[in-house]
Amino acid sequence: MATFFKNPMFLCLVFTASLGLFSVFSVAELPRFHHPVKPDGSISFLVIGDWGREGLYNQSQVALQMGILGKKHDIDFVISTGDNFYEDGLRGIDDPAFYESFTNIYTAASLQKKWYTVLGNHDYRGNVEAQLSPILREKDKRWLCLRSFILNADIVEFFFVDTTPFVDEYFTDPGNQTYDWKDVSPRENYLSNLTKDVDLALKKSTANWKIVVGHHTIKSAGHHGVTQELVVHLLPIFEANKVDIYMNGHDHCLEHIDCIDSKIQFLTSGGGSKAWRGDVNWWNPKEMKLYYDGQGFMSVQLNEVGANFTYYDVFGKVLHKFMMSKELYSAS
Repeated sequence: MATFFKNPMFLCLVFTASLGLFSVFSVAELPRFHHPVKPDGSISFLVIGDWGREGLYNQSQVALQMGILGKKHDIDFVISTGDNFYEDGLRGIDDPAFYESFTNIYTAASLQKKWYTVLGNHDYRGNVEAQLSPILREKDKRWLCLRSFILNADIVEFFFVDTTPFVDEYFTDPGNQTYDWKDVSPRENYLSNLTKDVDLALKKSTANWKIVVGHHTIKSAGHHGVTQELVVHLLPIFEANKVDIYMNGHDHCLEHIDCIDSKIQFLTSGGGSKAWRGDVNWWNPKEMKLYYDGQGFMSVQLNEVGANFTYYDVFGKVLHKFMMSKELYSAS
């Protein structure tokens, strides 16, 4: 990857009130949103990735189970780890895929909550501005997609990071694919600013839990495996700032890696539709807590001192559960 360059930042604040959310946009700061916790101080949400296929490849069946489990856990919102519309993102704000792969698929009452969404590499193959457009939020009030942003839920802060521009291959060897880099170029400046913004936001965070959401893997035994660019440029920032969890998609599987040499839990939820059966590489079994090469999703229930994570398959069967507590994972 090319060396990052310093880029002068001119502070420019824009205050917007949209869909009951308040955000602050700045060249030097990530957009910030707030989602309240429940009266008991807890929060509950689902995590899904790699899903937008007009209901095909079991997308509709996964959506059905999400609705059932969403009701059971009284979820507050949904997190999407990217690759929201296959194969090549959205063509524009009027692309019917938005309805055919999102609005008309996730119809359960429990899923009529805010969807906080990042972009994946397939989304970058289409019109990126379409997915980011406020017009889509008018079409479906659940939708909120930005390149990078922060969601503050009082006891937890989520840091959504645009990982696609970090990957060298999309720039040096894109093959027959065309990517929409309009607002990413010059790449060096974009990545330099983004890494600084993420580092600053993590340093300033006083939340009990710090969760980072990105599309690309950092630790994975799946088809794509480890994304070296993220290991080099983002993982040190996450570890230095005591991030608790990194959530991603990209590999079409469900996965939980608990690394011996890191306090971060690496969670993959990329089973929203098409899965890759048998496409798995060796990983240290002492670290690999779950690898499932089928469709499914994850649920999280979290309060000030503890968190419960559950992975479900396409039939709603529990595949894997684990707990974390701040007594065990607290910042020193």
